[in-house]
Amino acid sequence: MIYLDNSATTLIKPKQVITAVNDALIHYSANPGRSGHNESIKCALMVEKTRENLAKHFGLSCPENVIFTSNCTTALNSAIFGFCQKGDHVITTENEHNSVLRPLEELHKQGKITYDIVFQTSAQGITLKDIMPYIKINTKMIICNHISNVNGAKANIKEIGQFCKEKNILFMVDSAQSCGHERINMEEDNINLLAFAGHKGFYAPLAIGGLLINTSTIPQPFIFGGTGTNSLELTQPNTLPERLESGTLSTPLILGLNAGLEFVENHFEEIQYKLDDLSTYLNFELNKLNFKVYTQPENSTGVIAFNIEDIDSSEIATILNEKFGICVRGGFQCAPMKHRALKTTQQGVVRVSLSYFNTFTEIQKLLYALKHIKSKIFKIKDAK
Repeated sequence: MIYLDNSATTLIKPKQVITAVNDALIHYSANPGRSGHNESIKCALMVEKTRENLAKHFGLSCPENVIFTSNCTTALNSAIFGFCQKGDHVITTENEHNSVLRPLEELHKQGKITYDIVFQTSAQGITLKDIMPYIKINTKMIICNHISNVNGAKANIKEIGQFCKEKNILFMVDSAQSCGHERINMEEDNINLLAFAGHKGFYAPLAIGGLLINTSTIPQPFIFGGTGTNSLELTQPNTLPERLESGTLSTPLILGLNAGLEFVENHFEEIQYKLDDLSTYLNFELNKLNFKVYTQPENSTGVIAFNIEDIDSSEIATILNEKFGICVRGGFQCAPMKHRALKTTQQGVVRVSLSYFNTFTEIQKLLYALKHIKSKIFKIKDAK
């Protein structure tokens, strides 16, 4: 089996991650920070260590502003519902996942906000030039997917962040597809809110993500409940991280995330180089086969989208899975506006997404399978 669906989740995990999760289940299974006994304190210290490591990795000065969530979707929802108020205007982009678009649409349907979707004019991704015409006097937030989960289009977050700082607009970045192999510094890039998925570029287990907050404004809670602090009060705490972390945290998943983060830190340049190398090679070979490739050669971030003739993308993905044991993603990748921009709302795209653990041999086997599928298609057409 060849696994090339790493944008959904990484399948192969570093040994350190597996060891950390196993160790946590044995030695760190008490409820972190909920009791005063040694086992609880021991777990809480490990959770705080992970906060500190994430803050350092993303250039955030306050570790307490690292909020653990069950996934990137929850992080994005927490920020959108936590900061957007009645009368606000929000700008987002064609590259966004439904985890951004659907919350915005829900707030719009409730009559609370208005929002605009920006389409890119540069082939490589969203730029400040695309956003500027949509700025309004009540624009509260700009939400930008760093790297598209459909075709790897990359936004220029540095220039957008600088503009947002100058205009006092909140800037939120969805780093689900970029964290772990793209350097992001919240302070230098002027990012106020950063959502990440642990189980992708950080090679962590499923169901762990986070929201990093780089603003003095305290958001409204998205979920209410027990935090282990101010327990006699009926109102949610006003301090972070407790304000946004109701309920028991999953120490095993957090420690798995910490191990994945350490793996990435130790192999960062190798990861970047390999993704660039494999992406460039695959893109070049797909173009040689005269496939419709939707990923620009400059967007060598490990996400490549293409189609073969007018064949439904899900059909190609099924053939690759059943006949060749190759796992890719067909369809629409939960990103409707991106497919409208690519004009693929009928066909979808075949998406190949890579990780550090993929090899040239696997890409060559994929190309062999695609050549075989293409030849079969032409034989059928010729017979007709």
